[in-house]
Amino acid sequence: MAENSSDLPRECWEHIFNLLDDPSHFSSLSLVSKQFLYITNRLLLTLKLSDSTLQSILPRLLHRFRWLKHIDLSGFSGDMNPLLYRIAISGLNLESLNVSNQTCLPVNGIRVFGSKMMNLKCLDCSRVKFLQDSDLNLIAESFPLLQELDISYPEFGSTNSSTGSSDWKPISDSGIFSLTLNLKGLRRINLSGNHFITDLSLVHLSKHCVLLTQVVIHYCDFITQNGVAKLIRACCQLSCVSVCGIGGSLICLLGYSSLSFGSVGCSLISSRALSGIDFSDSVVSDELLCSVAEACFPMKKLVLSNCTSFTFAGISFLVSHYPFLEYLDLEGAYFLTDNEIIELSMSLHSITYINLSYCSSLTGVTLYTLTRNSLVLNEIKMVGTNVGDEALETDVMPNLGVKSLMLSQNTSMGNGFIANYVSICPNLELLDLSHCVNITEDGIVEVLKRCSRIRHLEINECGLMKNISIDFELPKLEVLYARGLRIDDDMLAIIGKRCSRLQQLDLSGCLNVTANGVKQVVANCKEIKEINLRSCDNVSVDIIPWMVFSRPSLKKIVQPCGGSVPTESQRNHFLRHGCLVCEG
Repeated sequence: MAENSSDLPRECWEHIFNLLDDPSHFSSLSLVSKQFLYITNRLLLTLKLSDSTLQSILPRLLHRFRWLKHIDLSGFSGDMNPLLYRIAISGLNLESLNVSNQTCLPVNGIRVFGSKMMNLKCLDCSRVKFLQDSDLNLIAESFPLLQELDISYPEFGSTNSSTGSSDWKPISDSGIFSLTLNLKGLRRINLSGNHFITDLSLVHLSKHCVLLTQVVIHYCDFITQNGVAKLIRACCQLSCVSVCGIGGSLICLLGYSSLSFGSVGCSLISSRALSGIDFSDSVVSDELLCSVAEACFPMKKLVLSNCTSFTFAGISFLVSHYPFLEYLDLEGAYFLTDNEIIELSMSLHSITYINLSYCSSLTGVTLYTLTRNSLVLNEIKMVGTNVGDEALETDVMPNLGVKSLMLSQNTSMGNGFIANYVSICPNLELLDLSHCVNITEDGIVEVLKRCSRIRHLEINECGLMKNISIDFELPKLEVLYARGLRIDDDMLAIIGKRCSRLQQLDLSGCLNVTANGVKQVVANCKEIKEINLRSCDNVSVDIIPWMVFSRPSLKKIVQPCGGSVPTESQRNHFLRHGCLVCEG
């Protein structure tokens, strides 16, 4: 292959390599020839650094991967300033940077980074504990061409922290004002969890950032429904707005309970760009849904997860006005019945995703109805409903579009129902039956026989399930979550023998497995990348070194609880072999 690789132009090989579903395959391809090494170096666009020990090899990584566009430091612990300095002087032309999950913003590093990376388009500063107004000023000055910014969920900590943030004050309207003045090209912003900003911040956004297309405002206690309405009215290019938690209890306590989303509905009539609305965890009336229906904008996505106050009349009226709706989330709409879903489905001809989780009155009738009437449906989520062993029609035509089926926590569902249902979804790739306590190993065998394309299977905490006797190959299975099952080494031997392409295996809480069974998986699954052995009490941590050195594909191991914990030196040694070992 190395000799013939030059027969094709580089562009052809790049196209072929881009068809791979996981960039980790580039590692082996880079060893084939110098040409393949060059091509894979070009195609690696994202670098994620999660350990301080990697700082020593960072210059070599930055020198090798000259076409990097995205760097993710969200898992990094320690002083990030030297790291940002190294990246800043590398000469790369980065488009995005993730510095989330930090105690405070690395001010010095950001300042140097901004002086060298003026073209940065996307910055993620979510979950930065002591983020404050002065940080927003620095961000705006350092990255004037920024288009996407995430400053969500700063986690309030003790002001006596060793970070020296005793004078810290949370983000305010003033900080948002200075931010918007300098970021005229901002297109997307996430303000979620900033509890001290008010509607005034939305006014600043709509006035200064006229190119805004997406705004996320989850659980901002002083943002009101009227503020959201004004934002939608003022931002003519806004295509997606997510305002979870608006109209909640705190708003009512503060005297805003008289506000309604009626004004939002009026605003929608003047907005022709909105294609997605998320009102999760909010008080939503039928009046609002009717206003949305009459607005006639190009809506393809509607999320009403865990909303209150609306009824079937409101959602039915809305859905009937949007025949091109593709994404519908009605999680927690407990009032819905099978007959009402039958009526709704007549208008859902374009739906590709539907979430009806925790709609406790829905049964298997709903599943069959959706599969029969929505022929482009790709993903169904019905967690915690009342799907059981109903006797249902058997002459339903197969639906070749359904690829993902999440049915966890349906405690009445048994083997017969799930086996019959999946037979009309022959192209199923993801199936989650976790906590379906009446499903046994016999049911799983029937599912796997009828759905040979399954790549991702979750059967966590299925209490009746023991070893699964599989006498056929599962060449597509890549992910298996089997937490808390009573399987033993014999089952692991079968997994190793039948699941040659397995990449992720979760065995946490499987008390009957031992090191011998784990060795069977590691020895036979040549593509295995992640294994979770947390609370596998009969597996010794002594097996970890053997796993790391026996299977180079392993990237992450969650070790069993108890026993001797690998030292920092040992962990670093494992990391140098490409495997992160985490405590169980």
